[in-house]
Amino acid sequence: MSDIMYQDLWRTYFPAFIENKDNGITSLMQSSNLVMVAANQQLFYPGSQCQNYLLVLTGTVKVQLLSDKGREVLLYHVGSGDSCVLTTSCLLSGDSYPAEGITETQVMAFAIPAHVFNRSVAESSFFREFVFKNFAMRLSKMICRMESVTLNTIDQRISHALLASRNDTLVKTHQELAYELGTAREVISRHLKTLESDGVISLKRGVIEIMNRHALKKISDSR
Repeated sequence: MSDIMYQDLWRTYFPAFIENKDNGITSLMQSSNLVMVAANQQLFYPGSQCQNYLLVLTGTVKVQLLSDKGREVLLYHVGSGDSCVLTTSCLLSGDSYPAEGITETQVMAFAIPAHVFNRSVAESSFFREFVFKNFAMRLSKMICRMESVTLNTIDQRISHALLASRNDTLVKTHQELAYELGTAREVISRHLKTLESDGVISLKRGVIEIMNRHALKKISDSR
């Protein structure tokens, strides 16, 4: 890839790096590697060491925990323009990963080697602010998700998830919804059938159709 195309990728997905005049940022950009990872590939796993700070250009990565029984619990997604909060935490602390990261689609990202990351955090005020601002934002979102899982009822969580779609017809299986909400498929199916019997939704194979958004909103907001 030519230097011009490489610069264009930075300008498109992380323009603040191009606009910054810090010599340390120029060195960081030159030291980064453009990587392409196919879908359904494991990027890291519990106990593995972090080798790179990834800035995602395109595609999505899911970060999840695995229970002792093998059930997957989604923590968060990393998408275009994002960095991974666990990766940042591991690089700053030197600890190994406590969860795993899997590419959901083909992912293109800038990989910044760990030693370049650490040097840049120490020397560049711009990069340090970028790292900690993104870390705080992602951590806040992850905490909100964990609060939802632990404090809200399953009916509230299902209603909130369904209302998040602007389309009244959701192409989503019960298993997919269970994964997103961190619970078992059987639990989701039971509660969805109750909502269907109440006339709030209609269920078809792999499809959930919202019939009454007002009722879903009332459930989502209940305390």
